[in-house]
Amino acid sequence: MSKAAILVFGAALCLASQATGAPSGYHIVKTIILGGDGGWDYINRDPAHNHYWFPPSDILMLFVNTAKYPFNQLAVRKALSLAIDRDKLSKIAESGYEPLASPTGLVLPNDQKFLAPQYANLNFTMDVNGAQQQLESAGFTKGSDGIYADKNGKKLSMRLDVVTGFTDWIAGAQIIASNLKTLGIDVNVNTVSQDDWQNNLNMGSFDISLCWTNPGPSPYFLYDALLRTTNSAPIGQTANSNYERWNDPAIDALLDKFAQTNDMATQQQAMAGIQQVMVEQLPSIPLLNEPYWYEYNTSSFVGWPDEQHLYAEPSPYSYPDNEMVLLHLQPAS
Repeated sequence: MSKAAILVFGAALCLASQATGAPSGYHIVKTIILGGDGGWDYINRDPAHNHYWFPPSDILMLFVNTAKYPFNQLAVRKALSLAIDRDKLSKIAESGYEPLASPTGLVLPNDQKFLAPQYANLNFTMDVNGAQQQLESAGFTKGSDGIYADKNGKKLSMRLDVVTGFTDWIAGAQIIASNLKTLGIDVNVNTVSQDDWQNNLNMGSFDISLCWTNPGPSPYFLYDALLRTTNSAPIGQTANSNYERWNDPAIDALLDKFAQTNDMATQQQAMAGIQQVMVEQLPSIPLLNEPYWYEYNTSSFVGWPDEQHLYAEPSPYSYPDNEMVLLHLQPAS
């Protein structure tokens, strides 16, 4: 990708002053090409010492409030998922750094050994016609305005919450809103402060919302936070992490089954049961694999985690792994 960057703030002030005719002492110091052949980027500044690694971390989910109509309707959740252009989310909103998620909700390839064989080749595919069929089979009809409505005339209209300043998520939310508008669902992208966004998730004061999931050394941690009943709560009460408010005793039993044994075959069987619910019921809608964002420099210290040394989650905000990284570092000399 090649983009022209005009430095510094003075350049913007210069352009603004030219537009108004006001005199200015500012001028463009230098124009730099970012990225691409001959362009500037972090690696090109010092290829011998500047490095990056973006290993998979968790899943970017479209949380749907299943405690509310129409999100308690499976056909609606399926339609939402089918209508989303995940390829565009990955390439445009996330600059290609976040690949498409697995419909199982597993973080792949990290959790490959837990992937049920029947889902080995299962991938998300955008299918607007299939999404329309889901809605129409559930009794929704499209009005003259192009928006679907149920048999009582209630239009499919929803609010998509996203955090102000999360520019990649905002771009993704706009793509999703456009996709759903094409299908026949009216979506209002609602940018709010992170505190308000989190409170809306906790209290169930949302329709659909972008949010990450809990990382961990096995899929148990993601599924437990996402789906265990005790992590949910009625609307108006605080849900710890099961924001979609999915209540399923069978999943609770499968999570307990996993936690109560070290036998891999039994754990795989438990995870397969949860994957079936994720694929067939869509309690939440997986979108993309989120990475650990991580750049490091080896000019002064070595021992950083990388693809050959997987001893810790690498991002500096990952606790307690950040302490493990510090204890592994040694002077470069």
